[in-house]
Amino acid sequence: MRNPDMDDGAFGPTASPPGAKPTSAVAVVNGSDSAPIAASASPAPTARSHVAAMSAARPSGVGVPSTTDPWALTGTVASGAAALSTPVASGAVALPAAVASGAVALSTAAASGAVALPAAVAGPPPHYVQPLLKTPFHNRARVLSQLDSFIPWAGYTTVDVFTNVDQEYFAIRNGTTLYDLTPMVKYRIAGSSALAFLNRLVTRDISKLKVGRVAYCVWCDDAGHLIDDGTVFRLSENEYRLCTAERQLDWLLSSAIGFDPLVIEEVTEQIAALAMQGPTSYAVLANAGFVGVEHLEPFEIGTFDAAGVRLMVSRTGFTGDLGYELWMDPSSAERVWDLLMAAGHTRAIRPIGSKALNIARIEAGFLQPNVDFVSSHHTVLIGRDRSPLELGLEWLVDFNKPYFTGRRALVEEKRRGPTCRLVGLDIDGNKPAHNALLYADRGGRKEVGSVTSATWSPTCKRNIALAMIDAPHFTMGNTVWADIYLNRELVWERRMARARIVERPFFAPDRRKATPPGNY
Repeated sequence: MRNPDMDDGAFGPTASPPGAKPTSAVAVVNGSDSAPIAASASPAPTARSHVAAMSAARPSGVGVPSTTDPWALTGTVASGAAALSTPVASGAVALPAAVASGAVALSTAAASGAVALPAAVAGPPPHYVQPLLKTPFHNRARVLSQLDSFIPWAGYTTVDVFTNVDQEYFAIRNGTTLYDLTPMVKYRIAGSSALAFLNRLVTRDISKLKVGRVAYCVWCDDAGHLIDDGTVFRLSENEYRLCTAERQLDWLLSSAIGFDPLVIEEVTEQIAALAMQGPTSYAVLANAGFVGVEHLEPFEIGTFDAAGVRLMVSRTGFTGDLGYELWMDPSSAERVWDLLMAAGHTRAIRPIGSKALNIARIEAGFLQPNVDFVSSHHTVLIGRDRSPLELGLEWLVDFNKPYFTGRRALVEEKRRGPTCRLVGLDIDGNKPAHNALLYADRGGRKEVGSVTSATWSPTCKRNIALAMIDAPHFTMGNTVWADIYLNRELVWERRMARARIVERPFFAPDRRKATPPGNY
C-alpha cells in the first residue's frame, strides 16, 4: 500500500518518498498483567430501531408519555434502557400516522421538531441498521460530494468520486488535494520488546529506523508469501505505529508470543488522518500556520501547532508527488479540514476520492492490496500467493538479519530465482489494458502473464500498467502482447497491443524529494 520507490535512505536523512466495524483492541503480550483483547461496546439501542422492530418488552416502572406532554419520554425509556416498542404496541404511546406507518422515520420526525425525543433515544441507528462507520471528516465530505459516490473501506464509508475523476486527478498533479485517510488501520506497538518484535515481524531491518522517521515494510508467513504491506512510524525509543490497509491483529498477536513486555493496541478510531498531496501542498500548510514544515524531509515526522490544534505531520503519501499526511485527534478533524480549505483556496485545493488517487498511485508504481496482490491469508487456490521477490520488493528484504518470519523460504527463492515478477508496462495505444492477459507473441499462442493495474496516464501521456509476468519473459526491455477488450456502444472489440517492460515508477518528479519544497 506504500511506496516501492523508497530506498534505504528512509532510515537516514536522505530518504526518497514512498486502509466489519473497527474495534479498539488492546493486548499486553506475555506481561505479568496479561489481559484479553477488549472490544469497544456496541452502540446503544435507539428509538428508531425499536419502533421498527417492535420487539422489546416493557419492564415494570418504565415511564410513558404524560398526558400533558405526550412526547416527553421518561424513566428507562428515555434513557434507552428499555424499548419503545411495547408502549407503542399497547397503545400507551400514539405515534403520528406517517411515523407509525413507516413513511417517516421516528428520527426524522424528531429532527424536524414534530417529535421531541431526548438525545439518548433519538441518537444514531445501531450498527446493524447502518454497519459502515463515518469518519470524523464525513460531514465535510458529504457536503462537497456532488455524485454521492461512496465506497466501503475497512468498515468506514469513504468517497470514491467527489465531482469528476479527471478534475480530481489533475488537482493531485497541479494543486493540493485532501484525501480522508482515517480508515487506514493503525496499531500502537510499545514496550521494551517492541523493536525486537517488529524486527522479527517484517523483512526490513527496523533497528536502522530512527526516532521521528517512517519506513515502508512488508511481512510474510513462514512460506515467504506476503501477508500485507504498510508503514512503520517510530514515535519514540520504545513506541511505534504500524499502519496497514487491512486488520492484522490476529497475526500480530500470534507473532508476539515470547516477547515480553509488549503492548499491541489498535488505535484506528482514536486517530483521524488526512493525506494532503500535490505540488502546492507545502504552500498551503505554510499559509495555514504550520511553522517549520519546510524542514520536514521525506519520511520524516514532525509535530506542529496550527489554529490551536496540535497534530503530527509526516512527509509521506501514496501519489509519488510532494505531499504530507496529517494525524490528529478526531475532535479536531473538522477544524483542521476547514483551516486547510481556507488556507488553500488560492492554491487550487480540493478533496479527492479513491478513483483519482488510484491513477496517481499507478503512475507512481505503488502496489494496492487485493488488486496487485492478495494476502496469503486470503488466497484459496495454490499458486496465487506472492512473495516480496515476485512483487519486485526484494529491496525491502534484509537477508543480513539473522531471523525474520519467512527468511528461510525467501533465501531459497532468491537462490533459485522467482518464477514470476511484477513489472511495469508501456502499452501501445491509449486504451487501458484492464485485466488483460499477456502473450509472448501477437498470435496469442503462449500466455505469459496478466495485467493487475492499468490506466492512461494524463501526465506521462502513456498507456501504463502493472503486470505479473512469468519467467523468463519479465526481462527489462522485453516485449509482450496485451489482449485488450473494448466495449463500444455495447459491442465488444478485441485488440492485441504491443507492451514493453519498463522501469517503475512511471512518474517521479524532483519536487517530491526537494527540501525545502518549492513554494508553488
